[in-house]
Amino acid sequence: MVRWHYGFYPTTLLEHAIVATVLVYLVETWRGGAPVTLRSPFLWPAVLLVVAAGIDVVEAPSRIAALGLFRAYFIEPIAYAAVLVHVVTTPRRGFAVLAGLAVAGVFIGLPNAVVVLQALRLHAYDVTQTPPVVIYMTANALALFLGPLIAMAASLALHVPDRMVRLLSTAFLLIAGPAILLTFSRGGFLAMAAVAVGLALSHRRRLWLLAGTAAVAALLLLIPPIYARVSVEFQNVTGTTFFGRAGRLSLWSATVQMLSHFPVFGAGLSGFADRIGPYWNASHPERFIDPHNIVLNFWVETGVLGVIAMAWLLVAGFRWSWRGWHTGEDAWRAVSLGALMALVAVVVHGLVDVPYFKNDLSLEFWIVIALIECARRSGYKRVP
Repeated sequence: MVRWHYGFYPTTLLEHAIVATVLVYLVETWRGGAPVTLRSPFLWPAVLLVVAAGIDVVEAPSRIAALGLFRAYFIEPIAYAAVLVHVVTTPRRGFAVLAGLAVAGVFIGLPNAVVVLQALRLHAYDVTQTPPVVIYMTANALALFLGPLIAMAASLALHVPDRMVRLLSTAFLLIAGPAILLTFSRGGFLAMAAVAVGLALSHRRRLWLLAGTAAVAALLLLIPPIYARVSVEFQNVTGTTFFGRAGRLSLWSATVQMLSHFPVFGAGLSGFADRIGPYWNASHPERFIDPHNIVLNFWVETGVLGVIAMAWLLVAGFRWSWRGWHTGEDAWRAVSLGALMALVAVVVHGLVDVPYFKNDLSLEFWIVIALIECARRSGYKRVP
């Protein structure tokens, strides 16, 4: 959100942090002669994704805008992940990276929660409408960022042996949990429900945790603002998120029609808003910049190759995080499970939104992938 220009070149504070990290790593690697290992189950899907995005820079209506997205959503986060893979050699270093993300989550989540609570107290906010925001442009952007972090923190709180890490993870959950509830993001609610069930099943007291999860969900639905936000999907099908002239189904239908004319390369990076016009509801004032679905998003922005690359990445991520949870060392096991649940949050929320195409979300996604690879490189000590 912190942006400025160097002449014609737009940049962000986040970009400066990533570039500084990569440059320091390169200098230290050169000075120390540290080995660089490229072998990884994530290497070729990452390469394919970059190639797919690069092709769609050429196919984009505005190549300048596409180049900006190419560097912010693909080159920079993947480069940062490559650094993490080589420097996060112990669980403690992994916890340090996650602590940085937790600070970010608190920094954006807490003020937003305070503003929404004040609006509710003053009866200045109708929960069937878009919630107020403080830092991000939309409350749903906050839910997309917090969801994977909550999944990771909950796994650490349940399973990590280190008492201090468990306490800090629990403290984060006490802030991030209410914060994501107060985004009133129904996609976020769905993702957190899937994560809660997955984490409950991972514990030896799974029946008790499943019962507790169901009880907490029922109690939350008894809170009037949350009940009103969820129930609107079942009360008026002509104006809900999914139905009606401006709902998800209409948007997805228009996107599929558009893709029938651009089936291989999609609309090009940053091209959706320009090319959806002839197919979208012209009377609706909102001009969407993405189709709000993870599969359609990658198809539109990176073409068929991008869809294949992301599916490959997710399958590899689920496979190796699952193996890390079952056969890894104790501390890495909790990280692997947290990464698995973070990917679950990405996919479930991605059914109705865009969990990748934003500079913070793409970086967060690649940090999760990097931690899975770090756990894999640490070796698996337990017998399956």
